[in-house]
Amino acid sequence: MTGEELVTLAERAAENAYAPYSNYHVGAVLLLKDGRTIEGCNVESAAYPLGVCAERTAISKAASEGVRPGDIDAIGINASPCGGCRQWLHEWQVERVYFRRADGSIADYAPASKLLPDTWDLP
Repeated sequence: MTGEELVTLAERAAENAYAPYSNYHVGAVLLLKDGRTIEGCNVESAAYPLGVCAERTAISKAASEGVRPGDIDAIGINASPCGGCRQWLHEWQVERVYFRRADGSIADYAPASKLLPDTWDLP
């Protein structure tokens, strides 16, 4: 699956976002190494810092289905990931990250650690 295809799926996943406060709808789609895809979207809370980003929703859903770090081939996102999500993408060893830039082009990073030059690694 191409980066453009993953980002297009992420744009569709963003339609399910619950974002009544920011009205900023984000979707993410994981492509697993076994070929499955898992979608996520952002979910906000009135206690604003307690919202969940689309990337973390997708990864959490994947984890609940038995996926582990190293099992994710790629992720498509309809926006640039925040710093916290960049750390998650690094820890989950996502091999390729695609997202839609403001100018409409597709960003392509491989591996995810290229998005976060100074990561926090476990000992």
